[in-house]
Amino acid sequence: MPKIDVFLKSIVRFGAKGATLISGRKVALLFETGPRFANQSIPHQDLVTLVLDAASPEATEQLRQRKSTTFEYGFGGEIYSVDVQVSPTTWQVNVTPMPEVELGQMPLDPNAIDLSDDTPAPAESPPSALRIPKAPPKKAEISPAGALDKLLAMMAENGASDLHLAAGCRPFMRIHGDIVRLTDFPRLSAQDLTQQLDNLTPERNLKEYAGHNDTDFAYALPKARYRVNRFKDRRGPGAVFRTVPLEILTPEQLGLPSGVMGLCTLTKGLVVVTGPTGSGKSTTLAAMVDHINRTRRDHIITIEDPIEFIHENKGCLVNQRQVRLHTDSFKDALRAALREDPDIVMVGEMRDLETVAIAVETAETGHLVFGTLHTTTAPATVDRIIDQFPADRQEQVREMLAESLRGVIAQTLCRKVGGGRVAAYEVLLYTAAVANLIRERKSYQLPSLMQTNRNKGMITLNDSLMELVRQELVEPAEALSKTVNRDELGTMMRRAGIQLPASMEKDHRAG
Repeated sequence: MPKIDVFLKSIVRFGAKGATLISGRKVALLFETGPRFANQSIPHQDLVTLVLDAASPEATEQLRQRKSTTFEYGFGGEIYSVDVQVSPTTWQVNVTPMPEVELGQMPLDPNAIDLSDDTPAPAESPPSALRIPKAPPKKAEISPAGALDKLLAMMAENGASDLHLAAGCRPFMRIHGDIVRLTDFPRLSAQDLTQQLDNLTPERNLKEYAGHNDTDFAYALPKARYRVNRFKDRRGPGAVFRTVPLEILTPEQLGLPSGVMGLCTLTKGLVVVTGPTGSGKSTTLAAMVDHINRTRRDHIITIEDPIEFIHENKGCLVNQRQVRLHTDSFKDALRAALREDPDIVMVGEMRDLETVAIAVETAETGHLVFGTLHTTTAPATVDRIIDQFPADRQEQVREMLAESLRGVIAQTLCRKVGGGRVAAYEVLLYTAAVANLIRERKSYQLPSLMQTNRNKGMITLNDSLMELVRQELVEPAEALSKTVNRDELGTMMRRAGIQLPASMEKDHRAG
C-alpha cells in the first residue's frame, strides 16, 4: 500500500478538509476550526519517498528536477489534489480532496457533443458528431449502471471500438482510430464509476481486482459483447471496454490475402498473427478459426484471456477455455491440451517464454497451433520468438522454428478514406529458403525473399500499403505513418507518380 494512503485514511476517518506534510515537522490535519498536529514528525527522506511513490510520471520527472508540481491521486473512491512545493532542504505537501462532480443526464441533442473538448477536430477525423440512442431516460431515472448502459449503446451507434472510463474524467471513445472526448458528458466520480463497474464485474474478478488493482473479463449484453480491462491509476478506478463483434467476419469480408487462406488447410505447424494492440489480431484469428470450423472435421481448442468471439460447433468440435476461469495460465492450458486430443490449438497470447516453448513443441509434434505476438513485421516475429530464450537454448529453438513455422501474418490498421479502417498485411509463408534463413540467422534477408515469392502468396507490409494507396482506400500520408521503412515506401510512391506529403518531399530534396 502506498504510504500516502495512511494519511488519506486519517483525512477520511477524522473528517478533515485536508493535510499538510512538511519535511521534519509534525503532520497537520486541516479542519474548519484550524490544524491538528500528529504526535510524530515526518523525516524529509520519508516524505520524498511517499510523494514519489504516488506521483504521476510527469510529476515524478518534475520533482526529480527539483521543481514544484501538482498531481491527482485516487483513494477510497475520491480524487485528491497533491501539491508539492520544493526547496533545497524542505518539501511541503498539501493534500486536499477535489470537488466531486455528480454523474448527470446524458445530453439529448446529438450536436451537443463536441469531438475534441476545447479544440477543433482534426481534418481527418471522420465523425462530425456523435449519435445518441433515442429517448434516453430522464435524469432522475439514470442510475450509475444505467449511464454505463447508455455509453455502451453510444458505442454501437457510432461504430466505436473502445470506451475509456477514468475517475474524475469525462468518457472517451475510440472511433475509426481516433480518441474522442465526450465533452458534454459529466465527469465520472470515483464512487459512481466503482459502483458501475462492481455491478458487472464477475465475483472472481472482483477478488483479483482487490488484490492486484487490475483484471480482465468479458461482459455480454443481448446484442453486444465486450472485453473489459478494469484497473486503478493515479486518479482512481478506470476501465476500457473493447467491442467484440457478435458476428464473426469471413476472410473475404476482412480482405485477408490469399496466402493466409492456405494456412487454414494445414494439419501441423505454427502460425503467428502479429501486430500492435488494437490492430485486429483477434478478428483475423477468429475468421481463420471459423473458416476451419466450417470446412473441416477436427477438434479445435482455444485458450483466451478472456474468451472473445464465441465459436459454436459447426463442422468441428470446439472447446474454448478462459485463463483464470477454466485454467490457471496459458502455459497450463497449452500443456493440458496435448492430452485432450486436439487437431488445432489457438493460443490467445504467447506472453511468456514457457508458453512460446510449449507452442513451438506442440506444433513440432504434429498439431496446428495459432498464436499472437505484438511484433510489427514478419522478420521481427522470428527474432522475437528466438530472442526470448536463453542463449544456450537459442540454436535448438532456431532449428525447431525453422521446421515448425508455417506462417506469420503481421497486420496494422489504417484510416480509410471516407471513414472506417482497413488492414494492411505482411505475410511470410514457409519455404525451404525461409527455413534456411532462419537456421542461418539471416532473418534480415526475409523481406527480399518475400518480394521474390509474391506468386506463392507472400507480401511485404510496404507492398500491402502501396496497394491500398493505389486503390485510393488510404491516403499516402496515412500509409507512410504505418510503415516501418518510410524511405522505401516513399520511393515506391514516387515511382508510381503518387503525390507525397509536402514534408516528406522537403526531406527528400534536402537528402
